[in-house]
Amino acid sequence: MRGLAGKRVLVTGGGGGIGGALCKRFAEEDCVVVVFDVNMDAAQQIVTQIHDGANKVFAYHVDISDYDAVCKAVQRAESEAGAIDVLVNNAGWDKFVNFLDTDPLLWEKLIAINLKGPLNMHHVVLKKMTERNRGKVVNIASDAGRVGSSLEAVYSACKGGIIAFTKTMARELARSGICLNVVCPGPTDTPLLRGFFGEGEAGQKVYEGLKRAIPLKRLGQPEDIPGMVAFLASDDANFITGQVISVSGGLTMHG
Repeated sequence: MRGLAGKRVLVTGGGGGIGGALCKRFAEEDCVVVVFDVNMDAAQQIVTQIHDGANKVFAYHVDISDYDAVCKAVQRAESEAGAIDVLVNNAGWDKFVNFLDTDPLLWEKLIAINLKGPLNMHHVVLKKMTERNRGKVVNIASDAGRVGSSLEAVYSACKGGIIAFTKTMARELARSGICLNVVCPGPTDTPLLRGFFGEGEAGQKVYEGLKRAIPLKRLGQPEDIPGMVAFLASDDANFITGQVISVSGGLTMHG
């Protein structure tokens, strides 16, 4: 992608399935990769996988729902890796359950990770980007936030909030030369989704049924997501801001 080489890219949740794929793609683009994750072991595994002596990769243990921790981690990252050029808010978590069977403690956890965490990241990183009058933000939301998704009511609400927040910030920061966009994965074959399917024949039936519902007849893979994210982070997307792009195999093309 044009203009990505040498850029410093911060990926939250970089130790996960999609997060790891994002980190690997940006390393392939010769970026300096900064990994934030609450699971430091997973983050270090990604560092080991993409560090070949040429790539610069930094990993930090961060709970993004903790504002003070985010402030300290971003300050440390910028002092060690350099000024952040691209922020990818990817960290997320969900528990598949009917809303009426949930409780406020679960809501608080979902909101803390999926909404408050990205707000913290934006508030800290964008202040620095506005001082430099440049930067890109790509928020990983979900088609659950565009069209809804059964068993994911609070998660959907958070992701819908991220979509609206991104559009608002894209308007607020356009004059500062900062572009913000959203990528919405559809059903993607990650450990979280596999856990929802469950083991055995019943889980396989749910898996196959979902595949049949997708026009391209397969679930997304973590490697399907980074291409669009890298494009939006590149100079090829300098005139694109406030947009929401679905990567769902055509499942939600009507949205």
